Amino acid sequence: MHITQLRTITVRVPLERPTAIATRQLGAREYVLVWVDTDRGHTGLGYTYAGTVGGRAVQSLIAEAFAPLLQGADPTHIEGHWAAMYQEVLLAGRRGAALRALSAVDIALWDLLGKLANLPLYRLLGGWTDTVPAYASGGYYRPGDPLDTLREELQAYQRMGFTDFKIKVGGAPFAVDVARVRTAREVIGPQARLALDANNAWRWPYEAIRFARAVEDCDIWWLEEPLAPDDIAGHAEIARSLDMPVATGEIHATRWDFRDLIVQGAADVLQPDAGVAGGISEWLKIAHTAASFNLPVAPHWHANLHVHLAAAVRNCLTVEFFVLEQDIYNFERLLTPETRLRPHQGQLQLPSAPGLGLVLDEAAVARWRVA
Repeated sequence: MHITQLRTITVRVPLERPTAIATRQLGAREYVLVWVDTDRGHTGLGYTYAGTVGGRAVQSLIAEAFAPLLQGADPTHIEGHWAAMYQEVLLAGRRGAALRALSAVDIALWDLLGKLANLPLYRLLGGWTDTVPAYASGGYYRPGDPLDTLREELQAYQRMGFTDFKIKVGGAPFAVDVARVRTAREVIGPQARLALDANNAWRWPYEAIRFARAVEDCDIWWLEEPLAPDDIAGHAEIARSLDMPVATGEIHATRWDFRDLIVQGAADVLQPDAGVAGGISEWLKIAHTAASFNLPVAPHWHANLHVHLAAAVRNCLTVEFFVLEQDIYNFERLLTPETRLRPHQGQLQLPSAPGLGLVLDEAAVARWRVA
């Protein structure tokens, strides 16, 4: 069997309501889709989130760097293809768009392998469970009263059966954000878990430490990305200073980035994203390395992909889930309703179809495709 072509497009899916995090306003999400076709008629599907901009850059790297490299190759030689792709874009970038492009192709190759084996991805990887825990991720900054809107959103998640939650911080005045955290704890009760995500909001460790200490009596599950991702030493300082766990890793790429986070003690919870870090191949290396240091992982975004990986390793705490109706992470608008994940009492059932189990809604893809 040989690869005949790589096809790739960018889709830009708009958010219907004004939405913000601490560091930017969000108007749309750009996803890059890639298909790996073979001469036997089999096709693997991969994807990544490029950001609010940048989809065409990721798409171009796939088309110009990876398609010629893989054409004619055996698609099952995934580890070799990863190394070849990484070497090919060594000068173009070892993070960012280049690694997101590599990630999408690697994910497509694993989806293809699952289809060839007629196994769901998690089964192919030796999965140990058919359901994984998930938390409701939200609490973004939106128009309206900051406490009332947050309260209503969390109550909606509770009605869906969620008992674990995450909200944004760092994007409002100090007192307002403290009040938001206290409101969240009041709404979800003392037994539920509550994580906070700052999206690199603070410049200095002392700012993050000051905020964390103001809300530490709210029993915080973890404080996520308090500083810029490259400030590993700063994250380590925060982790040493707080009893509250520190989480980071969603923008980090490859095993080498995560090795530095582990060696410097910069995180209590690692958050590799297979769409960012180098695909499924690299995500597994990161998770297994974390396990050897007795560190948990909690993957960022892409629940449709990460449910498989969470079910394949024992040190995964939970999967981040975005309710589609909240219009925050909107990738599932590109999928047929039947293949979207359906949470039940804070759990996600693993798909039974071969590979990732994703089926694209062709009309939605055509509607939002970037020309």
